[in-house]
Amino acid sequence: MATPIRTAAGFSGVDPPDDGWPPPRAPRPERLDRALDVLPGIGVTVAKRLSKLGLRTVGDLLRHVPFRYEPAAPELRIADLFGEEEAAISGVVVRVSKRRARRRLTIVTARIEDESGQIDAVWFNQEWLADKLPPGTHVRLRGQRKRNDFMVKSYDLGEAAQTADFAPVYPASEDVTTKRLRAFVESALPYVDDVPDLLPATLRARLELPIVRDAVFALHRPQSEEEAESGRRRLAFDELLELQLALALARRERDDAQAPALGDPGELLARYRDVLPFELTEHQERAIAELDHDLARTAPMQRLLQGDVGSGKTVVALYALLRAVERGYRGALMAPTETLAEQHFLTIEPLCAALGVTAALLTSSVKGDVDAQIVVGTHALIQEGVDLRELAVAVVDEQHRFGVEQRKALAEGRAAHVLHMTATPIPRTLALTLYGDLSVSEIAKPPANRKPIVTSWITQDRSSEAYTRLRRLLDEGRQAYVVCPVIEESETRQARAAEAEAERLRANELKGFRVGCLHGRLKTADRRALMAQFKARELDVLVATTVIEVGVDVPNATVMIVQEADRFGLAQLHQLRGRVGRGGEQSYCLLVSRSKDELTEPARARLEAMVATTDGFELAERDLEIRGEGELLGTRQSGPFGLRFASLRGDRDLLELARREAEGLAAEAGLLQDAVAAKAAAAAA
Repeated sequence: MATPIRTAAGFSGVDPPDDGWPPPRAPRPERLDRALDVLPGIGVTVAKRLSKLGLRTVGDLLRHVPFRYEPAAPELRIADLFGEEEAAISGVVVRVSKRRARRRLTIVTARIEDESGQIDAVWFNQEWLADKLPPGTHVRLRGQRKRNDFMVKSYDLGEAAQTADFAPVYPASEDVTTKRLRAFVESALPYVDDVPDLLPATLRARLELPIVRDAVFALHRPQSEEEAESGRRRLAFDELLELQLALALARRERDDAQAPALGDPGELLARYRDVLPFELTEHQERAIAELDHDLARTAPMQRLLQGDVGSGKTVVALYALLRAVERGYRGALMAPTETLAEQHFLTIEPLCAALGVTAALLTSSVKGDVDAQIVVGTHALIQEGVDLRELAVAVVDEQHRFGVEQRKALAEGRAAHVLHMTATPIPRTLALTLYGDLSVSEIAKPPANRKPIVTSWITQDRSSEAYTRLRRLLDEGRQAYVVCPVIEESETRQARAAEAEAERLRANELKGFRVGCLHGRLKTADRRALMAQFKARELDVLVATTVIEVGVDVPNATVMIVQEADRFGLAQLHQLRGRVGRGGEQSYCLLVSRSKDELTEPARARLEAMVATTDGFELAERDLEIRGEGELLGTRQSGPFGLRFASLRGDRDLLELARREAEGLAAEAGLLQDAVAAKAAAAAA
């Protein structure tokens, strides 16, 4: 019998929570798709801020998982505060003030009084709060005494007591605090009855699972850690079962398909090895051997090739494409951006020309020869009107950036062998679970001539040191990238910021050097011309947005400065760093952040991890710890199967249980299969 998922006392789905909450009613799932402005306190501005956290609907809020629960803190009088132990105090505001300490730091100070004494309570970068704290306001604060001040961690105005009691702490941002998120989630809880329970009743009863309504409720308003964990595990099981069922169905579909058997590698592949200007590494050879094994069979290959930045995945990908050409078929490589597609084409085309193989580039702005033997392109490859006849091998690069349906569309109806590639290393347990229908190959080490990139982290007040070092290296003939920070999601604003920074550097820190500017608003021809100039050493420094994150390969560029590096994710920082260190010279990456007292704990952890290692697989594991599985993969980019509730490290038992149950359900028609199909269709739309 399968291991049951034990629930906390009073949380079995039989007895409703004893808190006056109304009894369940028939779910109306469409209500979960309502925009957040139906909730009190959420207008256009707040909704925009919440969207940056991936929260756009009422359902998104209900699925926003607390990353921890704040235990109760002791309630102390001000006079009894001692050391730096976390505590809660209550009192009345005597006076309030605010001041700008430096460009990005505003300090709000409120004098708080209770019957035992007074203390200054301090908030960072919450200047709007000063207007909410007129003298006489009753407050309840949770925080720590440091020196003679009380550093506020959370607070309530009025007589509320939640700051010191057991409460969820949500992933938040500078724009939306966890306190406000707590209030928004609370206002969304009346919609909990609209969450459909997709598990067959017999399965739920056999595994002793709580109903889904109670699970969601317990996640956000638990009475204890145990109750919160019971709710999370029910929801984690649901998404793991959904994932494993989708993989089981995909395996069954593929069992019925047949791809061309490409036999053993022949003369063309021997010549390919000869024209390469270097010897393949042991890891590349192992990946190629695994490809050869798959390509010799009629069962369509589905393989994930993981390799750190600069490890040589493109060489292996071209090998797979040439295996198709050698047998009279065609190959296609699909990349998520024009920049990456262009860089792949520029790498592949000279080698193809030397072998007498035709190659073409196809993007929304470049219409190449679709009859070429190897076609490289963006999602334009899967649009109407593109006929990839005789396609035997398809390569999907940075595959996690495409939706599930987009990845399938490249090989749709063609029964092609598919190689998925990623330079964002995924921990092996995660890869096997999320892509359980794929075989996994790894290129774990870069070519032997590559030296580890020396990475340093400094704060903004020391940024002049960065440019002093940079000028010295530029004088020695090296080249550099300066990456501008993330500015919302507007490509236009990013372009303007990059251009302004390039102008500033030309006039100040990098006066006398040749500075170019690269961003996503440039026309394709202009972007190519600029990259050609940089590669030909006609420019010393390239100021850029994250358009250079992948695909840019200039061996003489040995320095990267990332401004406001704390605003970037860990995987993105590692990708950016991978643009240097691509030759034999020592390379350097300098991360510049705001002052350390302004950084969130996750931001600090990301920067410390970047300094500690250049190993992408190790960083992937660290990212897993900092952000969790779903965020690591980017739930919006992994189609309908992103993970929110499950922990692949802590939920191995649930994963095994989900695998076993999915195999049985895959053979039956039922609610869960219908739900998977509906979600996949919605993602494709």
